[in-house]
Amino acid sequence: MYLGGCMQPTPLLSATWRQLHKESVFNYRMRRSVRSLTYLSLLQKRFYAAPRSTRSLTEPLKGLNLPKRAALPHQDAHVTKLPNGLVIASLETYSPASKIGVFVKAGSRYETLENQGVTHMLRLAANLTTKGASAFRICRGVEAVGGSLSVTSSRENMIYSVECLRDHVDTVMEYLINVTTAPEFRPWEVDELISRLKIDKALANQTPQIAVLEMLHAAAYKNALSNSLYCPDYMVGHVTSEQLHSFVQNNFTSARMALVGLGVQHSVLRQVGEQFLNVRSGTGVAGAKAQYRGGEVRNQNGDSLVHAILASEGAVSGSAEASAFSLLQRVLGAGPHVKRGSNTTSKLSQGIAKATPSPFDACAFNADYSDSGLFGVYTISQCDSAGDVIRAAVAQVDSVAQGGLSSADLSRAKSQLTAEYLMALECSDGALEVIGLQALLGGAYQAPDTVIQNINSVTADDVINAAKKFVTGKKTMVSSGHLMNVPFIDEL
Repeated sequence: MYLGGCMQPTPLLSATWRQLHKESVFNYRMRRSVRSLTYLSLLQKRFYAAPRSTRSLTEPLKGLNLPKRAALPHQDAHVTKLPNGLVIASLETYSPASKIGVFVKAGSRYETLENQGVTHMLRLAANLTTKGASAFRICRGVEAVGGSLSVTSSRENMIYSVECLRDHVDTVMEYLINVTTAPEFRPWEVDELISRLKIDKALANQTPQIAVLEMLHAAAYKNALSNSLYCPDYMVGHVTSEQLHSFVQNNFTSARMALVGLGVQHSVLRQVGEQFLNVRSGTGVAGAKAQYRGGEVRNQNGDSLVHAILASEGAVSGSAEASAFSLLQRVLGAGPHVKRGSNTTSKLSQGIAKATPSPFDACAFNADYSDSGLFGVYTISQCDSAGDVIRAAVAQVDSVAQGGLSSADLSRAKSQLTAEYLMALECSDGALEVIGLQALLGGAYQAPDTVIQNINSVTADDVINAAKKFVTGKKTMVSSGHLMNVPFIDEL
């Protein structure tokens, strides 16, 4: 009989089931006891003749001429721009493992109506046959040295990255160059990707957050940033190898690429970058500027949990206004900082808790791009209380816009943003992304001290003005679930 998510024995079998359970537990404990006694007897024999040492573990060894460990000099990030426009950035971390990435301005925003879904196919086609290596050789060669090859993409960029031990950089870089500069896209290999593409779409459809964010961009923009990260249904099986070749030809050019390395010397990386001189030079096909429009999409599916985002146009990436919106996001609440914690410092949580006793989740949403951005509030609530939750969340942003921002709130937000930035630099994935995106966007790298100084220079008026921009801006709203109590955008 199935009750409460676990299998329960029937009354007729309960006694037998309990007896078998007791016997299995008893046998397991007996085996562990016998094994422990065996280990103890072996240890006694092993250390029987070992004399007791009177030397303290912390006492320095005397009489030994041990060499002193040389202090490694601190290394700053180095950025070089080659004559063909390729940007090379590196940071020597003295790590035994190296991580190298190729950043390309070739996200889904550069797709057209004729080739939508091509970037989704490119993500899956990273290990296909190239002019210099077969698909088998790429997979076998990377695995043989214990490395890894991965591809990620956003609406603006694609990132090809490899990770390996420092001694095998030359090996994995050979495959990275082949994948990014000499793909063949054989038609029969491209056709084999369709099943994997369908799996990606199925997994995404099972995650409401992904679906809501995709609908948000489609409703907020007329072009460019409205393109989805996933291949649309009508293009599944219709993205051809010719379209893949054409997209790479137009977007994978030297002036739209950055080669970034961690745990590698800049001179070595520059030698590798010179092999990219054979890459198509030039700026490629310029993408259209994103046009924000606003709008509303309501996905009525009967789900008891309602996902809703209310947003307006935010800040451009890298601008001073972007820092103000990032701090506003932390003031309102960007998620709990304690696992399973109540997130008591979040203004959204505090305000919504006063409006409804029903369970909910809420956070501020912030996304910035090279020519636009989105800022808003994201709520997840029960269908009966969805209207109260959304209105209470909007009221908290309006409160900040009216000056409801204390010095303690701003100080806490700056501490959170600074900590998140510095902790991101501690891991190789975060550091590679930070350095790579800065090098690709501006051809330079800002040191952590400069970034922290920019964060601390944001004033309370800057954050309040960011909140005012949200309140007065043209809104975009997306909601999904049982929308009986969800207000329309004009009602907010």
